[in-house]
Amino acid sequence: MKVAKVIGNAWATRKHPILESKKLLIVEPVDETTAVPNGEPLLAIDSAGAGVGDTVLVLDEGTSCRQIVGVDHAPTRTIIIGIVDETYKKGKKRSYH
Repeated sequence: MKVAKVIGNAWATRKHPILESKKLLIVEPVDETTAVPNGEPLLAIDSAGAGVGDTVLVLDEGTSCRQIVGVDHAPTRTIIIGIVDETYKKGKKRSYH
């Protein structure tokens, strides 16, 4: 799992039928304590009701993503599973409100 910031929306006029009712967001991994970007942006299915500017918890693993989507053969890898309020790392707290 990764902490990431939602940096954009993605639209597709044509997509796999399994993804037709899914919202797609662009997320950028960030350091949990400093919120500094630390990875390449990813395209993720939103299952948490997130929006641009939210800090989110992202699962970047195909099998887990397919289990959440509920389709064994879904062409998916990355999914937003939560919106982060706060993180604690080595005694340092960071709020994302």
